[in-house]
Amino acid sequence: MYDKRTPLALAIALAFGSTFCASPAAHAQTAQAAGDRHGGDPDSIPTVLVSASALGVLSDDMITPATTLSGAELVRVRESTLGETLGRLPGITSSHFGAGASRPVIRGMDGPRVKILADGAEVQDASTVSPDHAVAFEPLLAERIEVLRGPSALAYGGGAVGGVVNIIDRKIPTALPSKAVEGSAELRANSAAREKAGAFEMTAAAGNVAFHAEGVKRDADDYRVGKDWAEGRRVGGSYKDTETGTVGVSWIGARGYLGAAYTKERTEYGIPGHGHEFEGCHPHGDHLHCGDHEEEEEEEGHDHGHEHEEGPVPYVKLDSDRWDVRGEYRDPLAGFSKVRLRASFTDYRHDEIEGSEVATTFTSKAHDARLEMEHKPVAGWRGVIGLQTTRRDFAALGEEAYVPATLTKKHAAFVTEEYRLDAWRFEAGLRHEWQDIEVEGARERDRDARGTSLALGAVWKFAPQYSLRAAISRSHRLPAAEELYADGIHLATSTWEIGNENLAKETSNNLDITLRKFAGPTTFSVSAFHNRVDNYIYARTLDNHEGFQLVEYAQRDATFTGIEGELRQELGAGLQATLFGDYVRAKLDNGGGNIPRIPAGRIGARLDGEWQGWHGMIEAYRVATQDDVAEQESRTSGYNMLNLGTHYNTRIAGLPVQLYARLNNLTDELAYSHTSFIKAAAPLPGRNLTAGLRVTF
Repeated sequence: MYDKRTPLALAIALAFGSTFCASPAAHAQTAQAAGDRHGGDPDSIPTVLVSASALGVLSDDMITPATTLSGAELVRVRESTLGETLGRLPGITSSHFGAGASRPVIRGMDGPRVKILADGAEVQDASTVSPDHAVAFEPLLAERIEVLRGPSALAYGGGAVGGVVNIIDRKIPTALPSKAVEGSAELRANSAAREKAGAFEMTAAAGNVAFHAEGVKRDADDYRVGKDWAEGRRVGGSYKDTETGTVGVSWIGARGYLGAAYTKERTEYGIPGHGHEFEGCHPHGDHLHCGDHEEEEEEEGHDHGHEHEEGPVPYVKLDSDRWDVRGEYRDPLAGFSKVRLRASFTDYRHDEIEGSEVATTFTSKAHDARLEMEHKPVAGWRGVIGLQTTRRDFAALGEEAYVPATLTKKHAAFVTEEYRLDAWRFEAGLRHEWQDIEVEGARERDRDARGTSLALGAVWKFAPQYSLRAAISRSHRLPAAEELYADGIHLATSTWEIGNENLAKETSNNLDITLRKFAGPTTFSVSAFHNRVDNYIYARTLDNHEGFQLVEYAQRDATFTGIEGELRQELGAGLQATLFGDYVRAKLDNGGGNIPRIPAGRIGARLDGEWQGWHGMIEAYRVATQDDVAEQESRTSGYNMLNLGTHYNTRIAGLPVQLYARLNNLTDELAYSHTSFIKAAAPLPGRNLTAGLRVTF
């Protein structure tokens, strides 16, 4: 089905590249950014712009909350998946599907409502289709991770109702290194999964051309859970082995750069909780027919093979090839200060293997291209206009091919503008999208749809060190192919899924207010939000047989309301105390009940200390019991977590070195994640010591 003609991304790149051929030679202005990253103290983080903001503003000036992880803090908290890496930030949890797969859940929303980007270009994989599908990105290769919501997020899709996660990597150099060769190397291990991992990245230059190479290898066994779990001490099939490598090159001039990179990822991970006892289940209308019905058929001589011996846990073999093109050019035309290109092509495949047989294969060939132009102020308004196009050829083959092959084409035009007046900053965003889905199969019908999203916001620095932010938005999310056309058994989540071709677009009406104190010995940020979603798409449970559910995608108005925040207090002598917490309430309107898998509220405290080259941390938090559950959903008990951490910055042979260790779940508590489809089969890890060493050169 995939069109093998030259993708639009390549055509744009060629046109963009021709502009660079006439640009002047590079200048040493590139050295500072690279030097800040590699030559200094690992804790020394320069002030950075929020790259995921279309306007590239500082985090203090963002209309809605923007969270950034970078430097030593990112090194300390990184886990093997993106969801677990971000899962302790206020307002963010993880979908947690064992150790192999987890996506961020932002303010109770996940899947296609949370867009994941690699430096502005979509990460094209199958993770939005099902929670047992991994995000095709290795956290050890991230330089910085940004999370944002609000008007700026519209530049990346009206469907990003939950938010945008933008992973800043180093694969395409944007500045010439200050030394002949610079980079970093890291070794780490943890005890719960007996994990061993190593990573490196290095950049060199010849004239105006910079070269980059990086790689990761990770081997982890089944992880150990907290004490007193009835199933034992380790989650069977929760192992993960991965290898990722990238080579990149870019031409860097005085006014910009243009580069390309190729990334290869091979990952194998187990799918815990995957059972065969329901393979004989199938729907009759809005009911499941399993045990008794199967026995009747067998008595009539129709043997469907319902009896299975317990075998090895199924596993996924993931293979992804990705090409990226990125460029930026300053002062390209009169009236414009910058033009920016992001384009990618991904050839993705993963096989779900049971025993020695491939049960199901998922493939996705996709390209994504976006071109942005930042215009100079006009009547005081500075802004970005842009175009984006995405094409995704997706197919599922095999016994669990519950989604038909589809070709999805999306096109969008967007604009984001800002205006500053004294202590005020105003921002507005507008995006219009066109979507076309072509479906393989005579029973299905193709779908064309369009949607328009609008957001307005302001930040008011009403007093020294204080600001008040407010934003309102109205955005449209167009139904995904799996929501429209799913029809079949999905054993990983113990469901039979039925799509709904009559789904209309979602309309999200969101109000977000944030009060901040951003300087001084006491700082805080408290955000409250209210999001009413018209025609919210959800998987409605029609029937349940011993935990196996018949679900149909349906629509109903829904409301998400919540609060999140942090309060930090300097205590003197290098000590800092932090209080943090979050809560979200999500329900269907007019007595429709609760929305499933909404994270429970959290509240906690952390104490950080600095002494010479040492940093220490002790953290304790409580996750509440979640008993606001949907129909056919079980409650999840609350739990307490106690974590310790330390790192030490020193120099060995003149090179900056960071030694770090953290001990999570010190009390070895047995804990379950309410956001997980397989919470009972895969509890959270028990006591886990992670230690590592990172050298920059």
